[in-house]
Amino acid sequence: MTALNTIKANGLEFGYLSAGPADGPLALCLHGFPDSAHTWRHLLPSLGAAGFHAVAPFMRGYAPTSVPADGAYQTGALAADANALHEAFGGGSDAVLIGHDWGAATVYGAAAHAPQRWHTVVAMSVPPLASMFSDFFSYDQLKRSFYIFLFQTGLAEMAFNRAFVEGLWRDWSPGYEASSDIDHVMECLGTDRNATAAIGYYRAMLDTSRHVEAYAAEQAAGSEVGERPILYLHGADDGCLSAGSIGDPLSHLAAGSRMEIVDKAGHFLQLEQPAEVNRLILDWVLGRRAV
Repeated sequence: MTALNTIKANGLEFGYLSAGPADGPLALCLHGFPDSAHTWRHLLPSLGAAGFHAVAPFMRGYAPTSVPADGAYQTGALAADANALHEAFGGGSDAVLIGHDWGAATVYGAAAHAPQRWHTVVAMSVPPLASMFSDFFSYDQLKRSFYIFLFQTGLAEMAFNRAFVEGLWRDWSPGYEASSDIDHVMECLGTDRNATAAIGYYRAMLDTSRHVEAYAAEQAAGSEVGERPILYLHGADDGCLSAGSIGDPLSHLAAGSRMEIVDKAGHFLQLEQPAEVNRLILDWVLGRRAV
């Protein structure tokens, strides 16, 4: 895996990590919250060894990537970033798009809005929004999702610190030693400006007045069933969004999609069970090359 590099796309300067040949098919890997591009440290080398140009950007607002001047954090803006990064890296129609958590929410809109850019798609830990409606408002899931409602208030920035992030990782991936990952999170979100950016994703989730019209098409695409089949992965022990609260993701994904529940893994399954997750992803992306 290479050291940090930067690239300009969609009016932002993105920091990114990468592995594999620069002339290989693009594999764009998008992280979530509270996380960083380092979450892909196991997957990037495996994709690179398989011949992909595997790239993991730091998402908008996560240092060293720019904080957007327009304050746009809706999923449509994130999808526009993904498609702009495809363009900036010279991706072709054989490109692979992989997302975890907010990265997963991003891939649905990016692939639906520009299916010609993405041959293969993988989403992890957050299913399509429509799949969660039936169980999200159960008492147990609402307790797990307290932070979403906290982040709608002016108290969010006061509450956000390392101890808060440690608590989320401890609850979401029980038993996983996350200290190095949390170090990376605090490097990305250690300033007030960056913390407010990350919280902004959640404020845009419930407050559509924060949406920027420039991303309306990508925003609408995020609620559509796209053309591209998607591999959906979820940890059996996910403490953020329980496996019992995700409904039926396949009913909201394109025909040919597949779902796997990963045993002995919580929310950050790509870190907790890297060998199994890498195997599932590589089998999917390589197996679909002939499709």
